[in-house]
Amino acid sequence: MISCTWIPDCSTLVDLWQISDTFPDPRGQYKVLLSNAMGKKSRTKIQKSGSGPSALPSPKEMTNLIAELLQKCSSEAPSASEQWEEYVQIRNLVEKIRKKQKGMSVVFEGCRHSYFQSLVSWAKSNGSSCDGVQIANFGKEGFGLQATRDIKAEELFLCIPRKILMTLESAKNSILGTLIHQDRILKTMGNVALALHLLCERASSTSMWLPYIRSLPQDYSTPLYYQPEEVQLLLGTQAIQDVFSQFKNTARQYAYFYKLLQTHPAASVLPLKDNFTFDDYRWAVSSVMTRQNQIPTEDGSQVTQALIPLWDMCNHTNGLITTGYNLEDDRCECVALRNFKQNEQIYIFYGSRSNADFFVHNGFFFQDNIHDWVKIKLGISKSERLYAMKAEVLAHAGLPVKQDGEVVARASVERHLLETSCVYVLHSNGSPVSAQLLAFLRVFCMTEEELQDYLLGDSVNKILKLSSPDYPVSWENEIKLWTFLETRVTLLLKNYKTTPEEDIDMLQQPDLSAHARVAIQLRLAEKQILLKSLASVQANSVHLKKKMAAGVPLPCCDIDGMKVM
Repeated sequence: MISCTWIPDCSTLVDLWQISDTFPDPRGQYKVLLSNAMGKKSRTKIQKSGSGPSALPSPKEMTNLIAELLQKCSSEAPSASEQWEEYVQIRNLVEKIRKKQKGMSVVFEGCRHSYFQSLVSWAKSNGSSCDGVQIANFGKEGFGLQATRDIKAEELFLCIPRKILMTLESAKNSILGTLIHQDRILKTMGNVALALHLLCERASSTSMWLPYIRSLPQDYSTPLYYQPEEVQLLLGTQAIQDVFSQFKNTARQYAYFYKLLQTHPAASVLPLKDNFTFDDYRWAVSSVMTRQNQIPTEDGSQVTQALIPLWDMCNHTNGLITTGYNLEDDRCECVALRNFKQNEQIYIFYGSRSNADFFVHNGFFFQDNIHDWVKIKLGISKSERLYAMKAEVLAHAGLPVKQDGEVVARASVERHLLETSCVYVLHSNGSPVSAQLLAFLRVFCMTEEELQDYLLGDSVNKILKLSSPDYPVSWENEIKLWTFLETRVTLLLKNYKTTPEEDIDMLQQPDLSAHARVAIQLRLAEKQILLKSLASVQANSVHLKKKMAAGVPLPCCDIDGMKVM
């Protein structure tokens, strides 16, 4: 039997690419399904700096600017009201560095698409199976894979062997290996090591991966490439915190590695020492962030980060994960999500992710995202008189809680008592309120008598029913929770500086930049989810009040779990 390990669903973390002042946060190791291939041109070889404004900056100038950037990016996190000001300050420093480095970046001659045939030929010559597909331009969606014949659902249409993947293992076996082994950041954060690996191979005229690297976009649509006025359009959205963090962390990493490449003995052999620009690092970070996936190591005992040539040309649609790793044949395999006709674009499913996630980490907005959501953070104050009882019921219910920065699925009562708070979500599709959120709200709104009823005696069956919409704790509890949620959703809507109608009008403007359009689409989608949730909450509240006024008895369960009145 063929041993096949399926590539996991994406669950990116908001603190990706973070370098701490002490030891890197292990949560920086993440899994990401790749994005669509954005950008119209590809990078290629080297552009020498000239004279005048483009002359090489003095080492002292750069050292001072890098030190200032590193210090600014290593400061304590500002308050919410000061985040924009910090972002502008960091960006101004970065722009000073970019100006000094003008003309120093590595580029490739010609257009990106001129290298696609070389990419396909190289992939085939190294054992890839891709006879039924070709790379094509799909307009606003950018480049993607096109079927050259009819492909049936679940048909294996693409196989990419390990030998052409860029992985953390290939990075360790490359010229970068010694530095990875000796530097605490590179040793811990595989995504960062993969970004530097990509830069080293791009600078080498003998790299086996040049056909792949030449085919990558010249730039990306991640927020790292947004202008300040475009980022401003995101103020008030749930993505803005991640946008600020992403830029700050990337700038801090760049400053850290700039110093490392100038001072570490193992860096003297790298082709980056005299040609490591912010633009190059931003490009490498975006290449890895939008394309990285996890595959099993050769023995199948662990997972490792990888860039998967050709496969990462596939664009996203709704569906199921149809890509896996065949350990027996040591290759990535992709089967068709559905039937694809000849000349039709072939899509894959990147995972159940929100549009905020797609935007921050992949640089696009998916209009028909049935898995979209907005976050809502809820918690129980330690100063509340009934805090301990509520925390205990939550513990017995196995609801997620946030502790020391980690979300755990189930914890002991004692650990729940440390801090009972968590980020829940309101969904765009179906009922906006999840079963977990409903259960939390019911506990949150319980009276002391109701809490005692759920803690004493045979309460297991009742606790299990907390997440079911069919079994209210009481009519009063149900009305109270929907009223509370209505207030919270209303407050979230007040964070936005524009109305949905204003956003819709702005999207009609013909001169809107591509980045601005995506930013407005994202904030509009968030408002629409919140407005849908608000309408649902208000309808539930009215319905329950009518039941209570009519004296309708509460549903209850018999011993076999059947609903009775």
